[in-house]
This record gives sequence, structure tokens and C-alpha cells, in this order.
Amino acid sequence: MIILTRVDHRLLHGQVAFSWTQSLGADCILIANDDVPNNEVRKTTIKLAKPQGVKLVIKNIEDSIAALKSGVTDKYKLFIVVESVGDAYKLAEAYTEITKINLGGTKVKEGTRSIGKAVNVLPAEEELLKKLVDKGVEVEIRQVPNDKKVNVTEVL
Repeated sequence: MIILTRVDHRLLHGQVAFSWTQSLGADCILIANDDVPNNEVRKTTIKLAKPQGVKLVIKNIEDSIAALKSGVTDKYKLFIVVESVGDAYKLAEAYTEITKINLGGTKVKEGTRSIGKAVNVLPAEEELLKKLVDKGVEVEIRQVPNDKKVNVTEVL
């Protein structure tokens, strides 16, 4: 069962590993990212941040979708973490059981605008977020579980 999908450019770090995982009661974290599975430095760093007693799975986007569709993740309270709005969109498009997306942190880049604390999106990403909302996906902005939830429709 997917508890939450989070967009965070840092992927797995203290805030995600402890605040979110504990608050959600997740017993498995899926890092869905096309770079990390082949990047030993990033993979090692992410493994170091894994909370004790929580399963960590690192797969590329395509393999993540296949795993979700196969049912092998059904037995877990699954917390999915992706690096970008685009990756979250690909997962939600391919796997309709993703009903909630949390925007936790996206880098400032050329052409982005800030829509919340540490959340910066390009115009193309804004369009993807609108499409997700139109499909009935709840998209919220929150750094940590105790922050006030801001619905993305309030800031787009």
C-alpha cells in the first residue's frame, strides 16, 4: 500500500528518513530515480541515511513502475521518494494508485518560480502538477509532517 509519494531533490536525508518515515509508519522506502541505481556515490549516501528497521529499495523509474504494477510492494506500507515533479508524474500516470504527492524540496534553477518553502518549479512542471490535480491526485506542499499542509492549487 502506498502511503505517500514525495518529491525531494535530496531524496533520502534526515528529514525524510526520520520525520516522514516515522510519521507515516512506513516500513519500506522506494527511491525511484534513473540516476541513483547506477551512481555508486549517491547510492551509498542514500543507504547510509536509511532508518533502522525500514526496508530500502532503489530502482529506476521504469523498474519502479513494474514493481508497483506486479504487486510485490503491496505487502509494505510504502513511502516513495522521487527527485523531480517529472518523475512523480511518470509514476502517477503509470500507476493510478498513487493518490497523494508531497512536494518537499526542489532546487532553484533558471526559469523556476517559488511556490512554497524550498519548492521551485519550472512552467512545464506547473503544467504537470495541474494535470495531476485534474486526475484527482492530491498534491500538497510540506517540508515536514508537522508543517501546515498547503494544497498546490492555492499557489499555482
